[in-house]
Amino acid sequence: EFTEFAEKNGLLLSTTQQYDPYENAVAERINGILKYEFGFKRTLPNLVTAQKMIKQAVNIYNQQRRHCSLEMQTPEFAHQNQKHIYKKYSLN
Repeated sequence: EFTEFAEKNGLLLSTTQQYDPYENAVAERINGILKYEFGFKRTLPNLVTAQKMIKQAVNIYNQQRRHCSLEMQTPEFAHQNQKHIYKKYSLN
């Protein structure tokens, strides 16, 4: 059903061969944050509402939400203070 909708609307789907959340962990993490912290788990009533919610979510995520991986700083603060070296996390 979604594939048919995407094709009819000129959307290109990008998926992995077999579902493995670790294959695209960053995208999966962002999807989870959008769903559970910003209310994107439910169907939105219209495009205008979706656009407003996305704009608000991006603003909060980058300018207000503190991130453990940035030593509890916001991405905006980290970007403005690039001389600070943050610990890098890796699965390896």
